[in-house]
This record gives sequence, C-alpha cells and structure tokens, in this order.
Amino acid sequence: MLLIFSGGCNYLGSANPSSPKIEKNNPEQPISAVFVSKQAPVMLSILLNKERLQSVKRNREFSIIEENLFTNTDISFKKDVEPWLGDEITLAVMTADLDREVENGKQPGYLMVLSTKEPEKSREFVEILFSKRVLAGTTLKVKRYQGVKLIYDELQTDSFYPTGDPNQSKQTNSQSEIKSNLATALVGDRFVLFSNTPKILRQAINNVQAPNVNLVSSKKYHQALNKLSDEKAAMAFLNLSQIANWQDLELKNFVYDSQIISLNFNSQQLIAETSLLANKETSATLPQLSQPVAALKYIPKAAGLAITGTDLSNLNHTNIAQFWQQTRLAFSPSPENRISRLVQPLENLSNNWGLNLSKDIFSWVTGEFAYCLLPSEEKIEPDWIFVAEKSPSTSEGIARLDEIARANNLSINPFLLGEQKIYAWTQLTANTELSTGAKPQNFAIETKVRGVHTTVDNYEIFASSVETIDQALAGKENSLIDDKSFKDSIAQIPESNQGYLYIDWSKSREILEHQLPILRLAEIVGKPFFQKLHSLTISNYGDNSDTLQSKVILQMDAS
Repeated sequence: MLLIFSGGCNYLGSANPSSPKIEKNNPEQPISAVFVSKQAPVMLSILLNKERLQSVKRNREFSIIEENLFTNTDISFKKDVEPWLGDEITLAVMTADLDREVENGKQPGYLMVLSTKEPEKSREFVEILFSKRVLAGTTLKVKRYQGVKLIYDELQTDSFYPTGDPNQSKQTNSQSEIKSNLATALVGDRFVLFSNTPKILRQAINNVQAPNVNLVSSKKYHQALNKLSDEKAAMAFLNLSQIANWQDLELKNFVYDSQIISLNFNSQQLIAETSLLANKETSATLPQLSQPVAALKYIPKAAGLAITGTDLSNLNHTNIAQFWQQTRLAFSPSPENRISRLVQPLENLSNNWGLNLSKDIFSWVTGEFAYCLLPSEEKIEPDWIFVAEKSPSTSEGIARLDEIARANNLSINPFLLGEQKIYAWTQLTANTELSTGAKPQNFAIETKVRGVHTTVDNYEIFASSVETIDQALAGKENSLIDDKSFKDSIAQIPESNQGYLYIDWSKSREILEHQLPILRLAEIVGKPFFQKLHSLTISNYGDNSDTLQSKVILQMDAS
C-alpha cells in the first residue's frame, strides 16, 4: 500500500506542461486569488515574507493562526510547514453549500492555498501527511484533472469526472464526494492546495483556466484593492450577499454588496483598513474634518467610550446611515428604527422621556459633537456626557427639551457649580418613614437629577448627573484630547476624516459586555488577544459616495 501511495505522490508532484499558468503582477496582492471564484463568500490571504513573518511572530499573537491551520491533526506548522512555506497563505469558503440539499443542512466547501518556495520539501510534506492517513486506515485516491494530480480520502465510492470533462458527469454533488474530509493538489512548483472535497480542488483549477470566473478578474475586487494602502500583512475579501445567504440572513435592497479588509502591524498596533463597495448610488458622505473636534476637550480621559464628529442633523441622509440600515435589517426582522446599543443610555433616556433623538436633539446639532460613556462602580448603567457646538437653533432645541421635561413632571432648576451656572432637570419624590408607637410618620423629600446641562464658550454640554458634568468642566489636563493613549490611537488615522469611535477596552469592558453580551463569547474564543487589547479606534474617511472607507486601530499592551 505504501509503495503504491508513494508512486502516486511522485506522479502527483511531477512537472506537467498542461498545468495552469499563473503569473504574479503585484507583490502586495495575493496571486492565489486566481483559484477563488468571484462568488466565493469569503477569502482571507496572509501576505508575509520571511522577514515580516518573523517580525509579526515576535510582537503579535500570530501563533493563533498557525495553530489553527491544521486543527485536529498532528501537523506542526513550525516543523512541517514553515521550512517550505512561501509568502502566501489563502483560506476561502468557496461555496456555502456543496450539494444544495436542504435536507442535510449546509455543508461549506473550504479551500486552503499555501505557496511554496521549496517544491521538493512541500511534496515530501504531502507524502508524509497522507502516509500517516494510510497507516490510520484511510483509503486514498489519486486522480488527474486538467493536468493536475489530486489526492484525497475515499470515504465512499467517489463520483468523478472520468476524462476531466465536467459536462460528462452530472454526479459532482454526490454525498460520497462531499464526505471526503481531506483533498490536496500540487499545482506546478508553486502552490499546495487543500480542501475538504476534491470537488473544490477541481473548481479551483477551473478558476485558473477560465480566468473570467476567478476573483482576480473581478472589477469590484480591483476597485476595492485600489482603495487600500500598499503595505498589508493580510487581507480579506467578503461577498456580503453570499455571506448573508450562508448565514441565513436576509438582505433586501442592500446597497453594499462587497467589502475588502487589509491588516498590517506597526509597533504595538494592529491596523485594519476596510472599504465597503456599493452596487448602486449612495447618499453623501459626512463632512470631512482636518483635526480632532474641539468638543473633545470636555470629554474626560476616564471615558470608556467616545464618539466624535460633526453635523448630526444630516446623519440619516449619509452613506453611514445606509450601511447601518442594511446591517440592522440583516440581523433583526424588526422594522423599528433603533439607535445602536453603543448609545443605549441615550436611548433609555429618550424612551423614558418620550424623546425622538433625531427630531429633538440631532436636528439642531449642525456643528461639532462629542459623546462618551463613563464607567461607574456604583451602578450598572454608565454615566454619559454629550457635547454639541451651538447653532442658531440650539436655544430652540433646549426650549423643546424643557417642554418635554415638564410634560414628564420634571422641574427645571438652575444652580451654581463653582461659578458655572448649571440647569438641572429634577424630580421630587417623597419617602416615608413609618412611625413607632404613637409617633406620627416622618416625610422626607428627595430630589432626583434626571439630567443637567450648561453652556461653555460655544458649546452646550449635557450630562447624566452633577458629578459627571463636573468632570466635563474639570479642565484641559483631565480631557481625552490630551490623553497619550488617545493620541497614539488616532495617529494612524488620515488627517482628513469624519470623526472617531474610541473604545478604551479596560475601562469599557463591563459596559460593552452589558450592552453586547456576545462579546463575552468572543473574549473566550480570543482570550490571548483580548488580554492584550488596550484600545480600539474606528474612523471613516474619504469623499467617494460609492465607497465607505474606514480605518480601525487596535492598540495593544506591551508584552
């Protein structure tokens, strides 16, 4: 059996003039994308030359990727793969369902492409890999397809193209083939392909020989690539409509149908760039800012989460709102127009007071704004601060808030905090103390503050409590805008941008877990990563209405 297998592997790796011809034009783009179909839901490529690989491994949790490439096998990435590995690793979900049979559920088809710099060593690796599987009792098949030799587990009688002609057999979706759990092919002296079924390997080879169907020939793909910087350690291309179908999500009239993401490393930072591509005309972009908004000087450095930008009055008519609407509808069947859970405290306030955030607040915020959450040890809900640059309609907007407060049986009371005049929306409640013996009851009147606001320079500052607005007025030395961690996090953001979402992970962890429980699961899965995560910053930029561009900076603690 081993002699027969060895001969098959030698035949598999032999040179063949009819093997697909693959050329590389750009060193910063994955050539292995030629194996991936335009319709593939997901493709992830790691682009690491030897020097960059070693640098990343010294400073990042890159070993997580290595350890999971060959899960449930006795293969050592460092010992068995790294000696011959080239500068590309590509992982792709080629199809969401191999047989498209509803009865047996979805069975995705996976492809992994490893480039090789040592063809002989990579052939030896394949031989050893399948030798072990033979010794474990697996029956193997070696077949030729389009000039390439395939080897795969035969778990059942396989239905195969006898002559390599896909039109000669209609049985390609047979259950036997789908149940193959390892298939491989060596394409020339450059690539080693792995899949969970030979069907996917044949599809990958067809994609090379019929280039109009592969991802490299996609106009959308190149349009997205051109939006990214040249330096990238890894990149992913997402076909959002296919992903939605795969995850049984419904996207009706979606605007953004594809997305590309690149990753790079810089000192203690993981930098991600992303471009969402629209398939139809989109709304306008938010106004571009040339520097951080001055409203940030009223956001304390103790903030766990901060959002800044300009012109909330037009938010519902921007491409960001379109993308949020698309995402919200995909994950929730409810037509209710809800604000993101990241501003849950403001949403709670609006529900309690009967506020319409868009109409009663956002409509008169035409200039700068800043919003933050501050963790509190005494209560589950965090405190909050909202700062808005004054506009001609600010006074009218505050008068409207006062009307709403009165309608909710709240009083508007001015008082001095130091020399600063503050207005508070308060509620009076009576607490009774039961008498003992013949003594009458004692009544205590309590004043509960539901919100406060004040005017400083050209800004109106709102807060959840007196203590919180005192932090906002504490001065420059206490502000987020002068915090070193915040400055480091925005240093990689383009100077011209549409504002920031900044999250200090250590301060906001409990807040975010309360608002987004799924984060607890993510922390368990990615424990080494979250243990080192210090902060996360997201910013949108660019003025192309057909593309939504963003940059994500993950600041990591030193090892």
